[in-house]
Amino acid sequence: MSKFDHIRPFYDSEVNEALRSVVHHPMMKALMSFTFPDVEDEVWAEQLKKTHSKRDFQANFIYSAVQKVLEKSSEGLTTSGFEKLDNHTPYLYISNHRDIILDTSLLNVCLLDHGLIMTASAIGDNLVQKTFLRVLSRLNRNFVVQRGLSPRELLQSSKLMSEYMCQLLTRENRSVWIAQREGRTKDGNDATQQGVLKMLGMASDEKNIMDFFKKLKIVPVSISYEYDPTDALKMPQLLAQSKDEVYVKEKNEDFTTLLSGIMGQKKRIHLHVGDVLDTELDAITATQENANKQIQALAQVIDDSILSTYKLWPTNYIAYDLLNNTSRFADRYTEKEKQVFLRRLEMRIDIENPVLKEGFLAMYANPVVNKMKYQDA
Repeated sequence: MSKFDHIRPFYDSEVNEALRSVVHHPMMKALMSFTFPDVEDEVWAEQLKKTHSKRDFQANFIYSAVQKVLEKSSEGLTTSGFEKLDNHTPYLYISNHRDIILDTSLLNVCLLDHGLIMTASAIGDNLVQKTFLRVLSRLNRNFVVQRGLSPRELLQSSKLMSEYMCQLLTRENRSVWIAQREGRTKDGNDATQQGVLKMLGMASDEKNIMDFFKKLKIVPVSISYEYDPTDALKMPQLLAQSKDEVYVKEKNEDFTTLLSGIMGQKKRIHLHVGDVLDTELDAITATQENANKQIQALAQVIDDSILSTYKLWPTNYIAYDLLNNTSRFADRYTEKEKQVFLRRLEMRIDIENPVLKEGFLAMYANPVVNKMKYQDA
């Protein structure tokens, strides 16, 4: 027994048995029929039964599934920055968080395309309650983040997670993806939670925490969708916050959001990987002695990378102009694009409700506000 057994993905030696246990599951049939619509069930079922590694499962099945999602729900994925990375080096990708499943799936598609090491990725246990989803996530190299723990359990769980990620990166030559914050951003303001970095640092045996982070080879990632397919689903939480109410999720809300995120219309998507953080960490060490201040400075460095390289779309500029009652960025979009955005706004929320209208627009406008801190958007 390994101490990581209850959170880790399958070992390759367990993959074939796991696949055989779910090959006839209705959700596997749905996934495969969607991915390979012209292929007979027996054909993909036989191929699954011959699969013995996570990489083969990802490269031969999940890769095609993500391509199909892009074909059906987007106008294409563009990338930048990957050419700077080394094919044999594992990296710790810290990413802004827009979509539960797609953020990490798209990154892995890009890594595979560029011949880079794919990631093990963090996923909340609230998303893998169903047995099939749990098996699928472990086949897809996800490790489980436990939610809803007491403070004492949370501390133990965080230590274990930190040790596991450190082991993957430094001993198993495996890249890791983790979101910069717990939960998706609801308002378009991407910010790194210091708690995430403190959790990562728990496995450090270095005197200076920045030396430890240097070993992990942090690469900030910014991902932007022209349309957020879950934009309207985020509104009830914003409404509750505006009334100082505690927001309680509906029974199947996570699963609904998961499906909407995958199949909802996104139009264009861009994924940028930043430079490996290195000299920035030396600068933090040179200017900050206090460990908390160093973590704070590191969060800022990650934010600077993500926000300054975030790809802005016409929808972002339209929302900024509508929210601020200006035409400042009118040259960045067409009248037709504006009308399409307005129609979406009217169809998805009650525009008579100022909280909802402002919240919806701010979600798209905030990336512009954030980028303006670095350049004139």
